[in-house]
Amino acid sequence: MEKIFKKTNAGHYLLIIAGTLLMAASVNLVYDPLEMVTGGVTGLAIVIKKVTSIWIKGGIPIWLTNILLNIPLFLAAWLVRGKAFLKNTFFATVSLSIALYIIPTYDIVYNDYLLAAVFGGVLGGAGLGLVFMTLSSTGGTDLLAMVVHKFKPYYTVPQILTVIDGLIVLAGVISFGLTKALYAIIAVYITAKISDSILEGLKFAKMAYVISDYYDDIAKQVMKELDRGVTGVSATGMYSNKDKKMLFCVVSKKEIVTLTDIAVSIDPKAFIIVSDVREVTGEGFREYRQ
Repeated sequence: MEKIFKKTNAGHYLLIIAGTLLMAASVNLVYDPLEMVTGGVTGLAIVIKKVTSIWIKGGIPIWLTNILLNIPLFLAAWLVRGKAFLKNTFFATVSLSIALYIIPTYDIVYNDYLLAAVFGGVLGGAGLGLVFMTLSSTGGTDLLAMVVHKFKPYYTVPQILTVIDGLIVLAGVISFGLTKALYAIIAVYITAKISDSILEGLKFAKMAYVISDYYDDIAKQVMKELDRGVTGVSATGMYSNKDKKMLFCVVSKKEIVTLTDIAVSIDPKAFIIVSDVREVTGEGFREYRQ
């Protein structure tokens, strides 16, 4: 799916729209009616809406706050991430604000806070994952998280976002009490897990080492049937003290079964090691994009 959407700008923007619709649904249909502050600009917007309702009927709309609070963060994105990133982020932020405007505020979980934490977390996490998949941001704290990720690449964006939103959730205790904040923490955790799973799942692959005396036949068959590159690594068997060739190959999750079948059919005594690969960049997998 990722390859298909990357081929056209239309598919790229459709992912952003779909993601922001899911995120807006989690806010207007779950969090706002139950006054759950799950972090981010939308979380702060819920607090601002509540506070300003004293002077303004209904308070300042969440969609309007979302736009106003993102202005300084756009300046940071311009300096750190560049024009291309800012263009996508602008589209995503506007898309989220429009979605927040058109989706009505309604309690679909009927005041069930546990259901709200789970369902809201799944909706928001799925939406966030789709947006991040396009290397975009909806602004707010996730924009801040992506800026931090530029300097701390060994942490995933959802992990950084969890820390930032966690601090905002703690601030929400003052406005709405401890009970709601505790449920909000559950929602933040689920959101991070779901979005992380979407990002990592799209890059997930399998790495196989094959040790066999018939390495040449196995390599040729793998390249023929799977159209994957195979690397021969020189190795020495410490028991036999003989030089061997160990095949190294990275394939998709579906292809690992075929690779194993090929190796075993050629050499039933082949020694095969399979492990998970978190991310693969290169020909046949995800292309690198700055």
